[in-house]
Amino acid sequence: MKETGKKIGRGLVLMLMLAAMASMTVLAADGDAPAPAMYATFASLVPPVVAIVLALITKEVYSSLFVGILVGGLFYSGFQFEGTVTHIFENGFIAVLSDGYNVGILIFLVILGAMVSLMNRAGGSAAFGRWAKEKIKSRAGAQLSTIVLGVLIFIDDYFNCLTVGSVMRPVTDRHNVSRAKLAYLIDATAAPVCIIAPISSWAAAVTGFVEGEDGFSIFIRAIPYNFYALFTIAMMIILVVMKFDYGPMAAHEKNAMKGDLFSTGKKEEKEVEVETANPNGKVMDLVVPILVLIICCIVGMIYTGGFFSGADFVTAFSNSDASVGLALGSFFAMVITIIFYSVRRVLGFTDCMACLPNGFKAMVPAILILTFAWTLKAMTDSLGAAEFVAGAVEQAAGGLMNLLPAIIFLVGCFLAFATGTSWGTFGILIPIVVAVFEKSDPQLMIISIAACMAGAVCGDHCSPISDTTIMASAGAQCDHVNHVTTQLPYVITVAAVSFVTYLLAGFVKSVWITLPVGLALLVGVLLIIKNNQREKNM
Repeated sequence: MKETGKKIGRGLVLMLMLAAMASMTVLAADGDAPAPAMYATFASLVPPVVAIVLALITKEVYSSLFVGILVGGLFYSGFQFEGTVTHIFENGFIAVLSDGYNVGILIFLVILGAMVSLMNRAGGSAAFGRWAKEKIKSRAGAQLSTIVLGVLIFIDDYFNCLTVGSVMRPVTDRHNVSRAKLAYLIDATAAPVCIIAPISSWAAAVTGFVEGEDGFSIFIRAIPYNFYALFTIAMMIILVVMKFDYGPMAAHEKNAMKGDLFSTGKKEEKEVEVETANPNGKVMDLVVPILVLIICCIVGMIYTGGFFSGADFVTAFSNSDASVGLALGSFFAMVITIIFYSVRRVLGFTDCMACLPNGFKAMVPAILILTFAWTLKAMTDSLGAAEFVAGAVEQAAGGLMNLLPAIIFLVGCFLAFATGTSWGTFGILIPIVVAVFEKSDPQLMIISIAACMAGAVCGDHCSPISDTTIMASAGAQCDHVNHVTTQLPYVITVAAVSFVTYLLAGFVKSVWITLPVGLALLVGVLLIIKNNQREKNM
């Protein structure tokens, strides 16, 4: 059945591509045909929806993303051949790869890949695995350790995904935790943690979107109402402590207990490149580079925010450029790491240099998917998705004031899921919320901003085209579509509880009532799911 579904999906992709090419060829002669009136309509969200649906059907990310990009180009050009090709490449691939912010992220990715390769070859990762074998005795301990490390690395979600993955992968593998579960734990401690951390690149982004107000103060006051982020962290802990999983994740975990960490049937995934590790490596060969990386990235971010030009720490973080800061910080961390290993004589200079291309090769899949995802977002932006959603929310604001936090949460979920970006969702929805509530109901404004952030993180968390989801897959070295399908039921569970909690918050406007009620509801839902599973297995 699975193979039949894949064949049908691949046939669908091929048919769509052929139909698109045929349409472009027919219309090529009419180069001056007017573009259809698709700007700022629901059609602007069709390309990412097509890409996501195809990815889930075919299990192939690259072709699905390309079809979504092709649909966006066709819609934009009015189905003209020349206009479609030009838009896809000039305003799509070339534009996103020449964007300074994107290039900075790609540089950070490559350097981080090199850092992981360096730590593996120096024997630091193997030494940490031996140490963890003595200290961490159970599967639950391995998962809780992953959660704790993910919560501690709150500076940036990209940094979180790849660092936690490289450090904890040997530990979770040793305790037969599936790669899909590791990817979920990484993903769930990336954006959900960053969005409630005052000192993070995400806090800096949110405060920048709150114009005319004290953005940092509003961010702090919104943290207790960020139900999706708080409930996601609670859910991870509950699942580990209660020792159960459900949905596709349960099958992955059951297979992992038998030694199959991937549950994909793809042998090549199990043959991940193995570095020739130095047997004399110590735990410090992993810990020191990680600490240096954290410190250098923090310094790099506050440097871009003007800290060394007189700005205070909080202001510098709020004004920081995460892309440049992470690229600078990771570069100096890599240089220090190479010097550290050379002084300790665990790696020679030649061996260190050999790790650079290895690190780049390890990041190629993530870089490819990111490039396609960024291009798809460019197509969506060019079709006016932001304007369409902004108009829809403003129309709904009229007579639904108390319901607006829940509505904004749903809109944020859908928009972030379709576009794969949390920050873009913040930029669209937060200014609307401020304009609607800043003079009429400041407390409801705080709740609605929190709902916007929660919805954006929720949609970003489960979207196959989200950069954070892609990074989590890369960090866990897990098949990307496997990661998406296994964590989707978990995201939906927390999203449903969060939606009900925002309905309540819109009326009572008190975190002391809503947060305990929401947590109790989450625990109750998970207990019901666990009992249903137990009855099915009896």
